[in-house]
Amino acid sequence: MTTNTLSQQSIPDSMTRTQAERMDQYSLWQILAIWALVALPMALLSWVVTPAIIPYSPLAPGITYWLLMIAGMGWEFVVALVIIYRELGTLRWNAIRQRTWLQTPRDPRTGQPNLRLFWWLLPAVLFSTLVTFVLAQYLDAPMAWLFPALQPAQYTQMSQLATPEFHGAWWLLGIVLVSNIFNYFLGEEFLFRGVLLPKMHGVFGKRDWVANAVLFGLYHLHKPWMIPSIIVTGVAIIWPARRFRSSWMAVVVHGAEGLFPLVMALAVILGLVG
Repeated sequence: MTTNTLSQQSIPDSMTRTQAERMDQYSLWQILAIWALVALPMALLSWVVTPAIIPYSPLAPGITYWLLMIAGMGWEFVVALVIIYRELGTLRWNAIRQRTWLQTPRDPRTGQPNLRLFWWLLPAVLFSTLVTFVLAQYLDAPMAWLFPALQPAQYTQMSQLATPEFHGAWWLLGIVLVSNIFNYFLGEEFLFRGVLLPKMHGVFGKRDWVANAVLFGLYHLHKPWMIPSIIVTGVAIIWPARRFRSSWMAVVVHGAEGLFPLVMALAVILGLVG
């Protein structure tokens, strides 16, 4: 049964909207199939396509890698739109907004929108920042012990772009902005929190947000050395989105990470580093 079918059928007065939505959940195989559709292409781009292209690319290795990752996230956006269209039969903004929880946070008790719930973003962003800049090195350390061959190539590190070659290269800022849009909204967030999260309750129940965090971490096969910290950071990204049924909360928490590459790019362009 699709979301479109559900909306067309009459729902008994005794059935709440939440109960109706639970009738239209993904199966485990559907969830894993969607995960594979986006995780495997990203891994292929990172581990196979990038090393094959770099020797022939006129661009710096780091830029080549970055553009391919943006292409992979663009593919995620396409996958998300196709899924939504198959479910809803339309790509009207109002239909997409409701389906993907791009709405004002809802009070868990009343289901009513409440702007004050956005205050929950503060502890979520602080926790995400703590994990990213302090705890990540400890959380990810076991990956280096268990899989010593899985070390990041130099071109995957943004610090490699801190060279005089990019002083005054304002086009670099454009790449950062496009990357951030697909990373924190149209790509990863739109698919994992917009498409998947509202449809995972049927399989995982109240722990659907935990399952989403694990799935999101494992999606990063293109940089597996960071999977543990990404899963933990995912808790801060996903919990408020699930609790208050608002993907905007995940977009904001995840998007806060995008300030770092933006500042770094500006520092490189202005010649403050490198």
